[in-house]
Amino acid sequence: MKSFKNLFLPLLFLLTPLGLIHAQAKVAHIEVQKLISEMPEVIAAQKELKKLEESYTVEMENTYKEFQTKAQTYASDAANQTEITNQSRQKELEGMQRNIEEFRQTVSQDLQKKSVDMMKPLIDKAKTAIDKIATSLGYEYVLDSSQGGSVIIAKGKDIMAEVKKELGF
Repeated sequence: MKSFKNLFLPLLFLLTPLGLIHAQAKVAHIEVQKLISEMPEVIAAQKELKKLEESYTVEMENTYKEFQTKAQTYASDAANQTEITNQSRQKELEGMQRNIEEFRQTVSQDLQKKSVDMMKPLIDKAKTAIDKIATSLGYEYVLDSSQGGSVIIAKGKDIMAEVKKELGF
């Protein structure tokens, strides 16, 4: 019996740390912002968005130059026109100014929508790849190491139900 005890105790001390290692969750990290910014598809999408923004900028500049030219022409010619003509021109200029501002807002919204439409599938693709690699390597949690990052994948035990029960709801 004593030899069994002598054999059992060292085995227990050897096997206990293995049990503790197995009980710990495997955690990995990745800098998601850097990954996404280096994806070739993202770089191509950003170039496309930049071209679109530049074309809008040229269009807005041309429209604004046209407005300025008309405003200068109307201002220099105002003394030679009737009050009704000058009022009509003033309303035309106000309408042009309103249209320029509406166009600026539309461009901003359009660029934002295009950016979301182009980037969402690419971000989803990156997250799917992260999930696939994490699963294949046996990680239960993957943390985003980007500044302000969070948990990307959480496959470990969720203790929400137990905590709610403890709190009484």
